Amino acid sequence: MNARMAAHDGDRGERQRRVVVAITGATGAIYGVRLLQALREGGVITHLVVSRAGWMTLADETHVDRAALRDAADVYHDQNEVGASIASGSFQHDGMVIAPCSMKTLAAVAHGFDDNLVARAASVTLKERRKLVLLARETPLTLAHLRNMTLATEMGALVMPPMPAFYARPDSIDAMVGYTVMRVLDQLGIASDKPYARWQGLAASLESR
Repeated sequence: MNARMAAHDGDRGERQRRVVVAITGATGAIYGVRLLQALREGGVITHLVVSRAGWMTLADETHVDRAALRDAADVYHDQNEVGASIASGSFQHDGMVIAPCSMKTLAAVAHGFDDNLVARAASVTLKERRKLVLLARETPLTLAHLRNMTLATEMGALVMPPMPAFYARPDSIDAMVGYTVMRVLDQLGIASDKPYARWQGLAASLESR
């Protein structure tokens, strides 16, 4: 436990907000990286778990190495660490985000198949009626994918594919990623101080051109 956690992360009395972030093997690993950074900048305690395929995608799509990513989180858990704090419902947190969420992980969540710590932590989040956000990444979608999204939604998860918002007129990939991260923070009830455009109505949009 680092000094920041020791000062704010106790289970008794008022505690600092905590969010679990999971990165799985779907394309879009940058969403998890940027979310982790945004949460830390916002003073939120983060618990990170990365699947085996997630590490492979991170290596392929980003320049972030393992040590740097672990250091970006307050607590890092190995995917096989079944005794981790986040594997228990008695560990209190304020939500979990799987960014990106592979279709394998979606299936595990939808069917309660807790074959690693990502799936177990997600199951715990659902059973404790906490917020679970799934940045599902795949296209096109099979019937199995769609049914798994329905099942996950019926159990209380929020399926949130990272769709770009072109009304915000993004001028870079970084801007598109940042906008999605802002929308994830919205779902967690966490304020974002980044200057990404929010929809203010068609008249305002046309006027700003």
